[in-house]
Amino acid sequence: MRGNLSNEIVSIKIEEGSKRPISLHEKSFFGKIEEDTLNLSLIEACYLLEKDRLDVYEDDVLCSVSYLIDLLKERDLYGRYIVYRDLKDRGYVIKTGFKFGSDFRLYDRGRSPGKGHSDFLVKIIYENFDINALDFASYVRVSHGVNKKLLLAIVDDDLDITYYNVEWTRP
Repeated sequence: MRGNLSNEIVSIKIEEGSKRPISLHEKSFFGKIEEDTLNLSLIEACYLLEKDRLDVYEDDVLCSVSYLIDLLKERDLYGRYIVYRDLKDRGYVIKTGFKFGSDFRLYDRGRSPGKGHSDFLVKIIYENFDINALDFASYVRVSHGVNKKLLLAIVDDDLDITYYNVEWTRP
């Protein structure tokens, strides 16, 4: 399947009779369909390219996985990508979490958008970054306020990920 990279979006044209882009969206929950195109984020496209499920072209030149990873690194998205890839490989459905001030919304295995609400908000924190206690409290408060669990993904300097499930409790 061919995708075209432009402005950090990879677009897959949905041709008449073409079921693969529609299936990618409806069964695997990748991207967003707009008119006759499936639009993928750079992170989603890199994941699919790495799994040999997509060929990405920029100006009719085939892009390699390392090229997309370099783009992710240039845009400070590589840490987000490795968390995305890890969670996707574990079987979760992942959508953006911008509306909730998080990196991702996460649907538990067997659940999906349109068939219920997401179960987790995922916030990525890098091991060497300082985090303000008030910011941390706001992550917990927002996730509790929208009936979701907060999953902190701590990425260390070796790009290993440790997950923490954080819950709000009342003493």
